[in-house]
Amino acid sequence: MLYEKLDCRFAGQNLQLIKQHGELTLELSSDTLIEVGYALRDEPDFRFSMLVDLCGVDYLHYGLSEWETTAASGRGFERGVDESEFRKAVRSDARYAVVIHLLSIELNQRLRLRVWLDEATPVLPSVMEIWPAASWFEREAFDLFGIVFTGHPDLRRILTDYGFIGHPFRKDFPLSGHVEVRYDAARQQVIYEPVEIEPRILEPKVIRDRPEDVREYS
Repeated sequence: MLYEKLDCRFAGQNLQLIKQHGELTLELSSDTLIEVGYALRDEPDFRFSMLVDLCGVDYLHYGLSEWETTAASGRGFERGVDESEFRKAVRSDARYAVVIHLLSIELNQRLRLRVWLDEATPVLPSVMEIWPAASWFEREAFDLFGIVFTGHPDLRRILTDYGFIGHPFRKDFPLSGHVEVRYDAARQQVIYEPVEIEPRILEPKVIRDRPEDVREYS
């Protein structure tokens, strides 16, 4: 099985192999990403020739009771007002992670890689030399999360506007943004101004159990 082969191949290399919900996740550091990536692509036991997806994850508020969906929040929550008291990362030494989904067409098997990154310097090497399809995925993670991929030949924003400040998918980025865009008829040009929208208070969605005595009628 794939689990046993991975466990045997990478034993003693400070990696963690997680089997959960019928899926395998290999957690590793940015220092070993390239070496492990080549092994996963080229060695006969793995043959992960296809990169299906690459994305960033921000674990800033992961696990907070404010986001539980079986009970209502008593205080409300707004990421853009004051995030300090809601700050709680899933790991004390890492806030961001890059997740890579791999597929072996030849052996019909899948694997998820997760690379933990430091909050102050979310940097890791680009995997384009192994899987060229990562190019636009890495640009998207850079644009939305501010994760830097060293060695990428054209690392620039891909979704936000020219001169955009900040990274929209970070959980401490204001929901209303920092600036608003409008067309000025007098100047006959598009202008940028500080946003005037009042911060909204969000209430997490509450999922209520279905009562047992409810009857359906057709």
